[in-house]
Amino acid sequence: MFKRKRLLLLCLSLALVLPPLHAAPRRPNILLILADDLGWSDTTLHGTTKLYETPNLERLARRGMTFNRAYAASPLCSPTRASILTGLNPARVGITAPVCHTKTVRLKAAVREKAPPQAKALICDSVTRFSTNHFTLPKALKKAGYVTGHFGKWHLGPAPWSPLEHGFDVDVPHWPGPGPAGSFVAPWKFPNFKERKPGEHIEDRMGDEAVAFMEQHRDEPFYLNYWQFSVHAPFNAKQEYIERHRKRIDPKDPQRSPTYAAMVQSLDDNIGKMLDALDRLGIADNTIVIFYSDNGGNMYNEVDGTTPTSNAPLRGGKGNLWEGGVRVPAIFAWNGRIQAASRSDAMIQSTDLFPTLIELLDLPKPRGTHFDGRSIVPALEGRPFDRGPIFTFFPHQVRVPDNLPPAVSAHVGDWKLVRQFHKGEKGAHLYNLFNLRDDIGETNDLASVQPERVKRLDALIENFLEDAAAVVPRPNPDYRPAGQAQLQAGVAAIRNCDLRIEKGLLLITGKGPDPHLSLTPDKPIPAGRLVFVLEMKTSVNSGAQFFWQEKGSRPAFHRSRRIDFKPRTERAFDTRQIPFETRQPAVNFRLDPFPGKGEAVIRAARVESADGRTLYEWKF
Repeated sequence: MFKRKRLLLLCLSLALVLPPLHAAPRRPNILLILADDLGWSDTTLHGTTKLYETPNLERLARRGMTFNRAYAASPLCSPTRASILTGLNPARVGITAPVCHTKTVRLKAAVREKAPPQAKALICDSVTRFSTNHFTLPKALKKAGYVTGHFGKWHLGPAPWSPLEHGFDVDVPHWPGPGPAGSFVAPWKFPNFKERKPGEHIEDRMGDEAVAFMEQHRDEPFYLNYWQFSVHAPFNAKQEYIERHRKRIDPKDPQRSPTYAAMVQSLDDNIGKMLDALDRLGIADNTIVIFYSDNGGNMYNEVDGTTPTSNAPLRGGKGNLWEGGVRVPAIFAWNGRIQAASRSDAMIQSTDLFPTLIELLDLPKPRGTHFDGRSIVPALEGRPFDRGPIFTFFPHQVRVPDNLPPAVSAHVGDWKLVRQFHKGEKGAHLYNLFNLRDDIGETNDLASVQPERVKRLDALIENFLEDAAAVVPRPNPDYRPAGQAQLQAGVAAIRNCDLRIEKGLLLITGKGPDPHLSLTPDKPIPAGRLVFVLEMKTSVNSGAQFFWQEKGSRPAFHRSRRIDFKPRTERAFDTRQIPFETRQPAVNFRLDPFPGKGEAVIRAARVESADGRTLYEWKF
């Protein structure tokens, strides 16, 4: 009898500590870290930088697989973010530009009706709000029993298009803007989210908030979006970090901004904070960690007297379809499932994250859901993986170095084709073809010597655009070649105006809102205190505006004061002298003669020195 009781007690005790054999294991947690504007060469993962230090990214890489050919779905942030959440290409979603913080609510993409006469294509207007009709990754995971939290940047629309309407239980700091409100370093300007102490760094705070979420939900499966504000503008950082990196600057290195290096350090610090928390909570082995960036590095703003960063050896950067704009750092880690310290040359895209997680978690694909992305599980398991082509659709033009007109690209194996919409002769497209295996810097355009390959890849692009029902640029019906749009050297209609010259006078007819023209000297005008002299008469009350552009400066144009002209019917002209000062040689001028429709006549336009010497005069 005693032996029976002891055996019964032993069985009961074992039942309390061991799960039943048929019990399903708890689903893994998901930690998705998305950097903002972090370029392929902004980390130590690829051996392309001497300045930036990212030991925690290296630590994460030692836990999983680093991808050498990971691509964002867009060279700008909001489209890539939507692609991650839906598994859809931006061409299908309609969000193709980062305009979701603007007041305009546009739920369907459209082609603009007008373009400057020198533009060959009518560009597209992006959707400005992320529709709640999309079936998103957080919605799918909530359905599977996950608790979901979003921390950091969103930039897909304010409420009712915020993370809380897209499947997230928590959203901190619940901010729709394109970057941190006001500054990375407190005081911030978030309406309902305040710093804990003076000088607090927003990335440190977001890291703490994300860790608190992990601690609260350590005993249940969670999906944590930690979408960093770093390293997007505004460009500021912890002063002690800036001073540390200032001592390490090589003025000959294209990466030479101590402020940007300090921003990269804060980004990396908080990746380390995530890994520390996973280890401390004992959940690292049961957490899938993904690190990605939303587009390439910023190489056109100015900080510390230079550009924020360089994407070399890649061409271009944020805002264009060259490799520097879309190739990004990426790491996938899951202990026991993804080989530690491994690398892959497989080509992947941000659209692939949703279908990959569906397969990793062994979840059924939601009925009726379409993915443009592909599951990359074979690559994660070290097996051969051919994803097929990836398409990047960017029907916009951004004022960046080495920019492109509205374009779309296709990557197929080692090959990349760029289609520039209607940039060729008589409305035809213009093409660039590169072999990235031999030419990672896209310096050798092979389009003219491989026309058949261009034709094959372009057919793939056309099929993709048709399948996605993409709203694409159209030829500009008002396009005029340079010789027509430009009446003479340095005088050109830019927007909503017609120009003609008669008897030494420049006649301007405004046809719509904000008409303006450019006046370009044949050589730069030396920097200094200058005066723009304008002799003009108008048919309407004119709040004219004058702008100038300096060599290599940002913003593209600097604005002077308003210039008032009264309507005149007689032959007399009004003369206005507009003083301005340049730090770099002036290379271009813009004149907005009146805000809307009207007529104006210019008799003289010239630039003088402060002492009255004529430096340049346009002859009509």
